[in-house]
Amino acid sequence: MAEGQGHLLTETLKPAHAPHDDGALVALFEAIAIEAGTAIMDVREKGCAVEEKADASPVTIADRAAEAIILKQLAKELGATPCVSEEAASGGVIPACGEDGFLLVDPLDGTREFINQRPDFTVNIALVRKGVPEVGVVYAPARQTLWSGRPGSAEKAKIEDGRIISREAIQVREAPNPPVIVASRSHLTPETESFIARYPGATTVSVGSSLKFCLIAEGEADLYPRFGPTMQWDTAAGDAVLRAAGGRTTHEDGSLLAYGPKKGEGLEQFRNPNFVATGKAAKA
Repeated sequence: MAEGQGHLLTETLKPAHAPHDDGALVALFEAIAIEAGTAIMDVREKGCAVEEKADASPVTIADRAAEAIILKQLAKELGATPCVSEEAASGGVIPACGEDGFLLVDPLDGTREFINQRPDFTVNIALVRKGVPEVGVVYAPARQTLWSGRPGSAEKAKIEDGRIISREAIQVREAPNPPVIVASRSHLTPETESFIARYPGATTVSVGSSLKFCLIAEGEADLYPRFGPTMQWDTAAGDAVLRAAGGRTTHEDGSLLAYGPKKGEGLEQFRNPNFVATGKAAKA
């Protein structure tokens, strides 16, 4: 879409086809993510108190406001599809998820970045089918940038006043030697540092939230090692974008990271193992 050819969010981005039309799903997720992002930015402008959840992670009214918008709109359009969303799941609301497909939502990924007035926070919405994150949207409202992915198509879009004003196809790049490695500013572990040390001379970029997946998807970085706790709603949308752009996310043994309930109770069912996200493989 060329510059200046924006469209009304509530009109053009409303899905016009069946829920399992992936193009319509992307449009729906984009519209919802932009609406949620607007609510987050309103809270950011006014300021808000910070609470602590049972796991000691922070939560704000921005997280809850964004989640309320997302869940309402998803229920309206895709009511039959189970949805696992971070704040609702933290409160014990975890629906049964079958192989026919379920939604994973992080209404405000990177709450610490949001609290500290950094721009590296995102809205994440993804659809998982048979363990694979197939459709996903990541929106960074402070950057006014959105990434979307579905099988065979990955895109980056610029947002202005709630409208998509431009859109471009993206894909992963051939990794240079040494590669560019993205890591979490808030969760750098000794294991991650050891991984980075395997690539002498590598450039390391610290960035928060699911933006790490997006940087690889658009060919600005090559590797994202994560040796520390994450949940499936943290990664599914960004992983969908990355896979659509030609990348992959794997366990340490090289097998693809899978999504869906695992062994355990409550939130533990949706905890990720360690993983590495890659564009086109970099040589150690």
